[in-house]
Amino acid sequence: MDQAIAQSLERAAETVSRRVQNRESARALGLRLSRLTAPTGLAYQHYTPSLSVVLAGRKRTIVGDDDQVWGRDRFFVTPVDLPVVSGVVDTDPQRDFLTVRWQIDPLLVGEVAAAMPRREQPPGQLGRLGTWTAPLADAVARLLTLLDEPEHMAILGPLVAREIVLRLLQTDQAPRVLAAIDDGDTVVPHAVRLLTDRMAEPWSMSALATEVRTSQPTLFRRFKQATSMTPMQYLKRLRLGEARHRMVVLGDAAAQAATAVGYRSAPHFSRDYRDLYGDSPAADTARLREQLRNGEFGAQPGSGLRLAAVELP
Repeated sequence: MDQAIAQSLERAAETVSRRVQNRESARALGLRLSRLTAPTGLAYQHYTPSLSVVLAGRKRTIVGDDDQVWGRDRFFVTPVDLPVVSGVVDTDPQRDFLTVRWQIDPLLVGEVAAAMPRREQPPGQLGRLGTWTAPLADAVARLLTLLDEPEHMAILGPLVAREIVLRLLQTDQAPRVLAAIDDGDTVVPHAVRLLTDRMAEPWSMSALATEVRTSQPTLFRRFKQATSMTPMQYLKRLRLGEARHRMVVLGDAAAQAATAVGYRSAPHFSRDYRDLYGDSPAADTARLREQLRNGEFGAQPGSGLRLAAVELP
C-alpha cells in the first residue's frame, strides 16, 4: 500500500479507536462507527447507500455471487439499498475489529457529478471492492478527525463530504457511485424501491422492466453493474434476509416467514435458506436466538451493532 494512503488510514484508525462511542457526533457526520472484539458468523444486513471502510481486522462480504475477504487495503461502495451477508473474519491484536460506514447522499453525488468533467472508464468488469487513492484516504481521515472537533462539524463537515464524493468519482468505483443518483426515474434506484416495497409479489424480469420503463437487457446490465446481482438474485437475498429477521426477532415459524416474504413453496424456501446461511431455517434460528441471549456477537458498547436485527458492521 502507498505510504501516504497507509498513513491516512492509520490516522483514521486512531481516531475511531478513541471515538467509537461518540455515536451522536458520528451521526452528525453521516458516520456509523463499530468495534467488535471477536470474529462472528455470517449475518444478513441491509446497507443503505454508503462507503464502507475496514480500519482494523478483516471481514467477509457476500454480494450476489461475489464472496470476498477484505480489510484496510480496499473499500466497499453501496450505491443503492443492498442486501449483504457478511461477518468478521479476523480482529487486530491491538485494535480489535474497527469499521466505518459513511452515508452517501444521492443528491450530493448528483451535484458533484454535474460539476465534474465526465471521464471514460476503462473497459472490463467492475470489481466489487474499490482501490484507495491518496486523496480519498486523506479526505476520509479528515472527516473522521472532525470527531475531535465537534465545534467545527457544521462548517467543515459538508465541505469534506463533498470532497469525498469527488474523490470517489476519481476512483475505479466511479460507475457504482454514479448509480446512487436518484432523480425519481433512474432505473436501478426505482427497481430497488419496487422490489423492497413489494417484496412478496411474484416478480419476473419482464414485469420489473415494464414497471421501470426500460428493456430487460438494460435493466439487467445496469442493475448488475450497480449491485453485483441480477434483479432476481437481489429479490431472493431480500426475501431470505427479511424471513430470517421475522423468525429470529419476531418469532415467526419458517412457513409463516416464507409466505410473508413471497415464497410459494416451503421446500424451495428451505433449500434457498440453507444455500445462503449453511443450515436449515429451524436450526439457524435456534442458534441465533441463543447467541442473542448470550450476547455472543463480540460487540463493545457504542459499536452500533443492532442485535435486535441480527446485524453486524
